[in-house]
Amino acid sequence: MGYSVGQVADFAGVTVRTLHHYDEIGLLRPGGRRHAGHRRYEDADLDRLQQILFYRELGFPLDEVAALLDDPDADPQAHLRRQHELLSARITKLQEMAAAVERAMEAKKMGINLTPEERFEVFGDKDPEHYAQEAEQRWGATEAYAESQRRVPGYTKDDWKRMQDEAADWGARYESLMADGEEPTGERAMALAEEHRRHISRWFYECTYEIHTCLGEMYVADERFRAFYDRTRPGLAEHLRDAIIANAVRNA
Repeated sequence: MGYSVGQVADFAGVTVRTLHHYDEIGLLRPGGRRHAGHRRYEDADLDRLQQILFYRELGFPLDEVAALLDDPDADPQAHLRRQHELLSARITKLQEMAAAVERAMEAKKMGINLTPEERFEVFGDKDPEHYAQEAEQRWGATEAYAESQRRVPGYTKDDWKRMQDEAADWGARYESLMADGEEPTGERAMALAEEHRRHISRWFYECTYEIHTCLGEMYVADERFRAFYDRTRPGLAEHLRDAIIANAVRNA
């Protein structure tokens, strides 16, 4: 008996008008007609429609779909192989897109809600989100990380600039004490180590002396952090680490 155009439209999730159009252009002519001239689609027609919709989903224009399906040298197995290749390529592309979206989601977790212009104005070429995913992996389960995530989203451009200015001023004073030959156990060095700890507590999370000591060790062990501090003055990372330890011991 076959299927009516309405039934096929429901099966395939297309409109009756679409099926009429496919019939008019010769892309999908129903295999049967009833006495009144109504279209009746047979199983072979449904198979062809499935092929059409597959290629359309992948963005093929109708004329190319017709050429593919009407190729006398192509058998059903060839179509399946081609579809598998196309689907594999689409899956790869979608996975790449999903990864890009995931990276954007990770970046948003930093909570730096600034426009691109504001970000460049505040951070220059230093991307504050570059280590966002790594930070979550390393400290995501800690209360300190959660507290930072609660605080940071509320910061404005002026807040970030004030934070940057504080850090720059601190760096200039630390460089100066090193130039003066101050030892890490000296009063000025320990005072600036304490100021460093309080800066973190004020802007991000409650930085205990224990946490601060761990950070100091990381500044030396992690080449990226070492390079960041040593750009201000060679050896600053190790000097600061030692000053942080001395300050923690003093306040134990």
